[in-house]
Amino acid sequence: MTLMKTLMASSALMALAGGTALAEPALIFDLGGKFDKSFNEAAYMGAKRWAEETGGSYKELEMQSEAQREQALRRLAETGANPIVMTGFAFGNILNEVASDYPDTKFAIIDAVVDQPNVKSIMFAEQEGSYLVGVLAAMASESGTVGFVGGMDVPLIRQFGCGYAQGAKAENPDIKIVANMTGTTPAAWNDPVKGGELTKAQISQGADVVFAAAGGTGIGVLQAAADEDILSIGVDSNQNHLHPGKVLTSMVKRVDVAVYEAFMAGEDLETGQSVLGLEEDGVGYALDDNNASLISDEMKAKVDEIAEQIKSGEIAVHDYYSDNTCPAHSF
Repeated sequence: MTLMKTLMASSALMALAGGTALAEPALIFDLGGKFDKSFNEAAYMGAKRWAEETGGSYKELEMQSEAQREQALRRLAETGANPIVMTGFAFGNILNEVASDYPDTKFAIIDAVVDQPNVKSIMFAEQEGSYLVGVLAAMASESGTVGFVGGMDVPLIRQFGCGYAQGAKAENPDIKIVANMTGTTPAAWNDPVKGGELTKAQISQGADVVFAAAGGTGIGVLQAAADEDILSIGVDSNQNHLHPGKVLTSMVKRVDVAVYEAFMAGEDLETGQSVLGLEEDGVGYALDDNNASLISDEMKAKVDEIAEQIKSGEIAVHDYYSDNTCPAHSF
């Protein structure tokens, strides 16, 4: 589908009133699709919640290629969308160029920092939530080997992997961690077949718990883990329901809340940078009926205690962005 067709198909994207664009908020999904059951879908759920609670309408766009990023931003700004929220670090450089051309439009970007006066940069402490699921993985593992499948090999995904490795080794210093990235291009976010292949390769190396931080690719990881009768860990959205009793937990990243709050703020969106971690309920682990049988009372008590220790600073989780190193594991 061309960008123009996508724009025309989105809800009221080109709606005009008396020649003046309506100030509806807008959401641009990153590559991988709106219903990736992970990162993009979490963003969608936030926008949906806003629409249901307020009765308002919003504009949305699913990109089909990297080349559409700048065009998407400009076309939305020119239709009067405000604020415009985008998911994914890959928008960073483009937004830095585009934002100054639309000084009266507020922009919000998730997973990147753009230093412009009309931009809200929303970051997450993924390493903190990943540390918790790393602890749970080590506690659940019977083989002493756990796996990690990342999407595109970028600092963001190494942040997930590093926190996971640190948490697992804090629980079991002798644990073995096998890790793979799916690729080095954006296609790595939506390759469930390769995700499944990498998971099976990790199982052959002894992994009996595998954490997927790979967008739509992670669906293949979870499926392969269920097929091979081992445990998986979901990411971003709560993915426990995808394979009840086989997904140990999900490292929840509250992208939905970030989008919801940006939409609620509207044109009064406060710009600048924010970082959402455990203290802000920006990240965490998911516990529900689908995985309750897998998380014992002992496991829950321990990981909840660790969460409080991270919040207080008693446990320091390494920030990969600080030095681009991961002391707990060599990727």
